[in-house]
Amino acid sequence: MSDQSYVRTEMLGEKPPPSSQVGVVKWVMENLFSSIPNAIMTIVSVWVVYYILSGILPWAFQSSWNATSLHGCRAYIAETYGEGVEGACWSVINERWKQLLFGFYPKELYWRPVVTLALMFVAISPVLFTSVPRKVMLFSVIYPFLAFWLLWGGSIWLPIVAFLGLVIAYLAIVYLPALVGSLGATIGAGVLPILFWIVIAGPIIDGLNGIAPIGIEGVDSDQMGGFMISIIIGVSGIALSLPIGILLALGRQSPLFIVKTICVGFIEFIRGVPLITLLFVASVLLNYFLPPGTNFDLILRVIIMVTFFAAAYMAEVIRGGLAALPKGQYEAADALGLDYWKATRLIIMPQALKISIPNIVSNFIGLFKDTTLVSIIGLLDPMGLARAIPADQNWNGIVWEIYVFIALLFWIFTFSMSRYSMYLERKLATGH
Repeated sequence: MSDQSYVRTEMLGEKPPPSSQVGVVKWVMENLFSSIPNAIMTIVSVWVVYYILSGILPWAFQSSWNATSLHGCRAYIAETYGEGVEGACWSVINERWKQLLFGFYPKELYWRPVVTLALMFVAISPVLFTSVPRKVMLFSVIYPFLAFWLLWGGSIWLPIVAFLGLVIAYLAIVYLPALVGSLGATIGAGVLPILFWIVIAGPIIDGLNGIAPIGIEGVDSDQMGGFMISIIIGVSGIALSLPIGILLALGRQSPLFIVKTICVGFIEFIRGVPLITLLFVASVLLNYFLPPGTNFDLILRVIIMVTFFAAAYMAEVIRGGLAALPKGQYEAADALGLDYWKATRLIIMPQALKISIPNIVSNFIGLFKDTTLVSIIGLLDPMGLARAIPADQNWNGIVWEIYVFIALLFWIFTFSMSRYSMYLERKLATGH
C-alpha cells in the first residue's frame, strides 16, 4: 500500500501578504496610481510641486539673517553663495519681528500683550474642550475686562465698573422673568447694562479714582499695531459676533413683527455694505454721533463695526442651521412642555450650531483675515507695517520676506481654527 496521500495532513503556516497589499506600497497604489488618469495626475502634480520648490527652497535657504540693510544682505549672499545668486533677506525679520508683532507698543511693556495672549488660551479652553473644568468659565467671563486693562492700562476701576454692567445683565436674566416674563427679561438684560455704562459708570469711576487711584501705565491706541492688533480685533469680533448672530437669527424667525423687522433690516443693511465702508464709518463718521468732547478709542470703534459686520453674516449661517432641522425637533420640544427659551437653549440651538460648524468656522477665518483691512484707515497692522518698513532707507526695496512672514503667522492661526473645526465635527458626529 502506498504511503502517499492526496489530502494534506498538516496545515501550512501563514505567509506574509504580497508587498503590493501592505504598507506604503499599498497606499501609493490605491491613492496615487489606482488608474491611468490618477497616475497621470500624480505625475503632473509631482512635477508641478518639484518645479515650484526647486525655485523657492534655494531662495529661502540661500539667505542672510544678520545683515542690517538690504544692501548688506545682498553682499553677504553674493560672498557666501556666489555672484548672481538670489536669496531671501531674512535679516529684516530678525531686525523687525518685534515691530511686526507688537507695533510701536513700549518695549518694556511687551510682557503685557504676551500675558494677555497666554490668558486668552486659558479663557477659551473651557469653550473649546469639554475636559476643562467648568469653573474656568468664570475666568472666561472676567477675561475680556482683564485683557482690556492689561493692553490699554490706566485705572483698574474702569474694567471693574464695566464688569458690573455684565453682572446687572446676569441679574436681569435670573430675576426679571418672574416680573416681566422671558422676553422682558431678555430686553432688560440688554438695555439695563447699556444705561448703566452710559449714565452711572462714569461718575462711579471718577469717585473711585479719587478715593483709590490704582492703575498701571496707560498705552494709547496709536502705539498698538502689528499682529497684536489683528488678534485683538479678530478675537473680539469672533467672540462677540457669535452670540449676537444667534440672537439676530432667532429674531429674524420671531413671530413678533417689530423684532423681526429690526433684525431683518439690520442683517440686510450690514450685508449690503462692504466692510471697508463700515471701517471708514468707525474711523471718521462715528465721532459725529457722539457727544462733544467724547474720546472713543479708534480700535474699540473698529471692533464694534467688525462685530456688527460678522454678526450679520453669522446670523444667516445660523438661520441656515435652524432651517435644516426637521420639524419634528420643534414638535418634540413642545411635547416636553418646554417654553421657547428652554427649547431653543436645550434642543434647537445645539443641533443648529452643530450643523453650521463648517460655515461658522469659515466665517471666523474670513473675519480674521479681513482684519488686514484696518491698515486702510491708518492702523498699523502687519500689512500696514509691510508697507511702512520698506520706507526705511536701509530696507527700501524689500518685499517678499515680510509678506512671507505675515502669511505664515496668519496661516498658523487659520489652520489651527480649521483643524479644531474638524475635531469638533468628529466629536459631535452622531450619524454613524
